[in-house]
Amino acid sequence: MKTLGCARQVLCCCAFGSLLLVPAAGSAQANDSVPLMPLPAHLALGDGQFLIDGNFAVSIEDYPDARVAAARRRFLETLGRATGIPFAAEAAREGKHDASFLIRTAGPSEKVEALGEDESYHLSVAPGKVELAARNPLGIMHGLQTFLQLVHVTPQGFAAASVTIDDQPRFEWRGLMIDAGRHFMPVEMIERNLDGMEAVKLNVMHWHLSDDQGFRVESRQFPLLHEKGSNGSYYTQQQIKDVIEYAADRGIRVVPEFDMPCHTTALLTAYPQIGSGPGPYQIATKWGILDAALDPTREETYEFLDKFVGEMTALFPDAYFHIGGDECDGKEWKANAHIQEFMKAHGIKDNAALQSTFTGKIQAIVTRHHKIPVGWDEVLQPDTPKDVVVQSWRGPKGLAAAARQGNRVMLSNGYYIDLNQPASQHYLVDPLGGDATSLTSEQKTLVLGGEATMWSEFVTPENVDSRIWPRTAPIAERFWSPQDVRDVDSMYKRMAVVSQKLNDYGLEHNSSTQRMLQRMSGDADPKYLAILAAAVQPPLGYQRESLKEYSTASALNRLVDAVSPESETARQFAADCKDIAAGKGSPAEWKFVEEWLRAWSENDSKLGPSLAGSELTAELAPLSQSVSRVAGVGLKALDALKNHRAMLTDEKSSALAALKAAKKPQAVLVDKVAPSVEVLVDAAGK
Repeated sequence: MKTLGCARQVLCCCAFGSLLLVPAAGSAQANDSVPLMPLPAHLALGDGQFLIDGNFAVSIEDYPDARVAAARRRFLETLGRATGIPFAAEAAREGKHDASFLIRTAGPSEKVEALGEDESYHLSVAPGKVELAARNPLGIMHGLQTFLQLVHVTPQGFAAASVTIDDQPRFEWRGLMIDAGRHFMPVEMIERNLDGMEAVKLNVMHWHLSDDQGFRVESRQFPLLHEKGSNGSYYTQQQIKDVIEYAADRGIRVVPEFDMPCHTTALLTAYPQIGSGPGPYQIATKWGILDAALDPTREETYEFLDKFVGEMTALFPDAYFHIGGDECDGKEWKANAHIQEFMKAHGIKDNAALQSTFTGKIQAIVTRHHKIPVGWDEVLQPDTPKDVVVQSWRGPKGLAAAARQGNRVMLSNGYYIDLNQPASQHYLVDPLGGDATSLTSEQKTLVLGGEATMWSEFVTPENVDSRIWPRTAPIAERFWSPQDVRDVDSMYKRMAVVSQKLNDYGLEHNSSTQRMLQRMSGDADPKYLAILAAAVQPPLGYQRESLKEYSTASALNRLVDAVSPESETARQFAADCKDIAAGKGSPAEWKFVEEWLRAWSENDSKLGPSLAGSELTAELAPLSQSVSRVAGVGLKALDALKNHRAMLTDEKSSALAALKAAKKPQAVLVDKVAPSVEVLVDAAGK
């Protein structure tokens, strides 16, 4: 048997009776033959495989639990979509020992899921028999998702590899933040992404529900919040309850965020009397750091917030309540004579100290309503109460500072999936890496985990899945798997498999691009536009904002919105070009590079004439021509390398100048082929 594991204790279920902790042998390593993500804490490969056919049945023994029964139903539905096999209702059997898949649950989980609950499970897959055991329903749900990832097609039909898995997460807070404040995200989008979260074992949905561009929750205490602050797009309280229940069924906690004291333009549009500015306020239509801020010096502000927090904490059952606290520019505070007099009278030296005063009071309000406050790292001040959880978005230094001060903390810096960074960049960021490596053992226990963040300035319900998935799956692995699981090549191979499996959950990350290309071109088979799309990506970081003016009214329906944040074709092309330039390219790599260079080189002659036929594609004409020229340069460099001749100096200089020009964004897109061709040109010029 091959074994994969981590040098720590993991759950082992002996004969599915008593649960024991035993040391896992060896150190965790990726295994591409079992494309799981997250990679389990301990995995041993067995012999043979478990075949899946129409006789497949699942039985539940021991502790009866409604969530386990619901998880089994979803499991069979997903398995049916993955295999095309119509599993009948009788495939779910209560206490039937002849079932081929046996679930054993030792006991219940908390009625409202709590931070730090046991999520471990034991999964044994052998020819003819599968056994899954866990202390509570959370582990069962995780084990079912692992089994679904094991299923693949074979010459004998669909099967799962024989394995023994003992698994548990490294971090207890493994989140995805979804911003519904800027662009509203309907319930169906939230629910399908909760399904995706369950698939990769994320357990917290952080729901960003208010911002300058919209207030998104029905309030019965303050109805103007949704009537005037939402532009008509908000969640009713019943919808909130339904989503919370939907998430809980999947082992996912829902933590709401209502941003304050800044990012409050929409709130102040409804209730300007608690604002710091003269008003009137209007729902923001632009992005960025705006001036609107609550007045932290008036008792009326806290009376309002006390009633509001009381209503929202009653609506959201989770123990944690996010109060925001980020990006206060303080301009309204500086311009307000009353606030300046208050600061002088109370010895408050600057805006940071004023915000700290506000944070202390709102923290007390949240605590009085029996919740634990969470805030972005601006809330951390020397006097910040220890029960405030800090979410570090500005950098690992903030995380380490919070832990040293005795506050629990989680990391989001490095996991901003809206910034179109490659999966590898997110994957190698670790909550206990960087500055956290200098923490003491006790301080490291204060690091709860982390969250991927999906800010919504440049996404709509149509393309948001493609920004979240599949790149969030490697982030989920970082939060779940042993810290030494860091093989980037293996990650990409396994992510590609998991990306396809996520289609079975109804996610649209793989289908939205084709649908958008069809609409843009008016062509049912936009193959030439797809060839261009494979060569480009959206700009990294915050560059998009500087390339074109956007507002809440901007239609996000162009190629920059349709393409993936990370082109798998361009990524593989870059890796192969690097190998070829180093003199170690395989025949397959040479073929892949040459075929794509020819496709891109010839594409403009086929695509170009049609681009002017659509207002959405007309702007792509210069980009299409540029990609074609870049590919032509690449073919010349590849030919020189193949024939072991050096490019002439003038030829190389001309080529590099063309590539430099091609690297500049066009149509708000970045050519990802040009840097790889430059690698070939450099090699061919030597």
